[in-house]
Amino acid sequence: MNQFINAKETLVTEALNGLLETSNGALTRLDGYPHIKVICRTDWDKSKVALISGGGSGHEPAHAGFVGAGMLTAAVCGEIFASPSVDAVLAGILAVTGDAGCLLIVKNYTGDRLNFGLAAERARAFGVKVEMVVVDDDIALPHLPQPRGVAGTLFVHKITGALAEGGAGLDAVTKAAKKVIANISSIGTSLDTCTVPGSTKEDRIAPGMAELGLGIHGEAGVEQVVFEGATKAMDLVLEKLSPTLERGACVAILNNLGSTTPLEMSVLAHELATSEKAKNISHIVGPAPLMTSLDMHGFSLSVLPIDGSNAAHLEMAVDLPAWPGMNELCLPPVHPLPDGLSPIKPIPSDNAVTRALMDKCCDILIAAETDLNELDAKSGDGDTGSTLTTAAVAMKLSLDKLPLADSTQLFRAVGDELSQTMGGSSGVILAIFFGAAGDACASGKPVVKALLAGLERISQVGGAKKGDRTMIDALEPALRALPEGLDVAAKNAREGAAGTARMGRAKVGRASYVPEGNLLGYNDPGAEAVARLFEGLAELN
Repeated sequence: MNQFINAKETLVTEALNGLLETSNGALTRLDGYPHIKVICRTDWDKSKVALISGGGSGHEPAHAGFVGAGMLTAAVCGEIFASPSVDAVLAGILAVTGDAGCLLIVKNYTGDRLNFGLAAERARAFGVKVEMVVVDDDIALPHLPQPRGVAGTLFVHKITGALAEGGAGLDAVTKAAKKVIANISSIGTSLDTCTVPGSTKEDRIAPGMAELGLGIHGEAGVEQVVFEGATKAMDLVLEKLSPTLERGACVAILNNLGSTTPLEMSVLAHELATSEKAKNISHIVGPAPLMTSLDMHGFSLSVLPIDGSNAAHLEMAVDLPAWPGMNELCLPPVHPLPDGLSPIKPIPSDNAVTRALMDKCCDILIAAETDLNELDAKSGDGDTGSTLTTAAVAMKLSLDKLPLADSTQLFRAVGDELSQTMGGSSGVILAIFFGAAGDACASGKPVVKALLAGLERISQVGGAKKGDRTMIDALEPALRALPEGLDVAAKNAREGAAGTARMGRAKVGRASYVPEGNLLGYNDPGAEAVARLFEGLAELN
């Protein structure tokens, strides 16, 4: 797998340099590369308790991304998924700790516990006041004697960071950290494992499956389950967290494990906000990549009961780009459309023949979704089939509301429906097409001539004509042949669609930006959809 790195041996130091170089002077490092990789605040006041965390790299922005006022004083970074050395941790302690002492915040992994623990002992031999807490928030493996530390660690960073920034003493900060740790629960799920630079990716999770409770280093989870979408995935995670959620109001961290897209994370946030099982989650941090696992395609959820004391510390603003802040989780207000934009609802009427015809049209387009997407991937963004299917499904659900017995009003209603349910330029074009056809019917034109009037209108508005490699190449010959019957119309539509495969250049639309080699030999997806539509209707005869 290609990655934007130079060499795995220099990956971490180069990444840390990038963080430093874009921090606007807020961060510095100790001069110990490559073995000692410690990132520190440049504005640190040693009269306050220092907070130090860290561990293996690959979890960015944790931990170095949370070094700053109100959170960590320093982060000690190891190689990818490898604990930093004792000397590196000791260097960090000695560099930032004053008379107030320091607190080490460690995730519960053997290497981290040993290296941070031994460094703490050595620092105490130097006369430095050091305390250490171990975060063990992962509930995925309930019988594990040493639960792992995962994204809930960030609650500890934020709450103790606010206390230390406010001047609290080491005992108070340590006590608060232990209280938070005792109350955090976290679990994650993923559709794929992560890619460790320089190593072969483990294809442990089969297509169509998701793994629940896998670790942030790609460790196997508690079980693999059939993936059934975002709703089920969030429901399963919330079910595992229910013992904590049932204790009252909670704050949640919705964490992107690495390569889950922002669009997916927003869907997961919606599922969280609307789930009955999340009714006690009053506040949220994220969704955001906070403690990742390289490029893992998954998410984790961490929950903490919220009260007057920790709420104030979580709400305290910090000037750190990686920290999204804590927000209230609530359903948004919905405002009505401006005057004139609310759709005019037609008076429904029934016609069995028209209903069957429209129902068949929708079924044809839905059945062609995958093929049309694959065809569109050659010349566009691969969504023609999905766009048409979305509109077709919505149309089937609206049949009872349409004026099926009145062609004039039906064409206009179909145009209005498509303008609302069909995305992209196709929705606009077809809305214009059916709207113009309705206007033509109102002027007394028969249906076929009304449809040709709609075709002329979209050519005027969109600029496309026959020969430009668009749906018109199939639609125009089909409509002109309709008086001769559906069989002839379908034959003409197929010939028109096939002709687009010989056109090496599209003159309008997204395909006009695509090289000739990508187009030759492949039908235009819009023309192919028209051909399939007429062929399917011809089968009814």
